[in-house]
Amino acid sequence: MRIWTGDDDNSHAEEGWIDLAPGSHGGDLLTGKIGTTHASFQETKSGGTFAWHTAPIRQLVITLSGTLDFETRGGQHFTLRPGDILLAEDTTGGGHSWRLVDEQPWRRLYVVLEPDVPVPFKRANQA
Repeated sequence: MRIWTGDDDNSHAEEGWIDLAPGSHGGDLLTGKIGTTHASFQETKSGGTFAWHTAPIRQLVITLSGTLDFETRGGQHFTLRPGDILLAEDTTGGGHSWRLVDEQPWRRLYVVLEPDVPVPFKRANQA
């Protein structure tokens, strides 16, 4: 998933994937190196919520456990599950909220991106 701030100053979300290219180990696929500044882990106990906010910085959020319902102020909802990666780019504007919807804690890895580094995100409806 990707979430970003549109021209209307609201957060918007779209489904997609990180585009991978053939690697050197036969059937492996990979990206080129993506510049990052640091990574950290965080855990929120089950039942947790976070009211309207923006991403503090452009980052990848990798869900390790927990299932979440995200919402934008425009009423768009999407679900994150273990293994999902969120490219969070809505650092300004109306923001988003989230709530845990299962009995698991939300364990995640934040990977902070270098400023303006490209991430090979491909929209799901893109050929």
